[in-house]
Amino acid sequence: QVQLVESGGGSVQTGGSLRLSCVVTGYTNIRNFITWFRQAPGKEREGVAGIYTRDGTPVYVGSVRGRFTVSQDAAKETVYLGMDSLKPDATAMYYCAADNPTFGLWYEPQFYTYWGEGTQVTVSS
Repeated sequence: QVQLVESGGGSVQTGGSLRLSCVVTGYTNIRNFITWFRQAPGKEREGVAGIYTRDGTPVYVGSVRGRFTVSQDAAKETVYLGMDSLKPDATAMYYCAADNPTFGLWYEPQFYTYWGEGTQVTVSS
């Protein structure tokens, strides 16, 4: 079984920064990807950034590339999402998820089995 627990959400103003944490425990052979998703009210859940845990390769969607940074600390079993230059459209519940999706489809939520409960991020203008 894989368990994920997110933390670090909060409220910031436009241009501010936050760092989210996801502690991941459980079977390592079913969590090649640890990925951050977000879901705003009334919108579908979308992949934001992920990390291929075997070699630390980060992946991002275009809208956050250059502003968000995903990293891992294997010793602490933690994956981080650093978010800079935040905009109001980043307001959402942020979830981390784990599974073994095809590399090119890392951003698709339907390929993830294990999810945390989420942490809320609110960006005000």
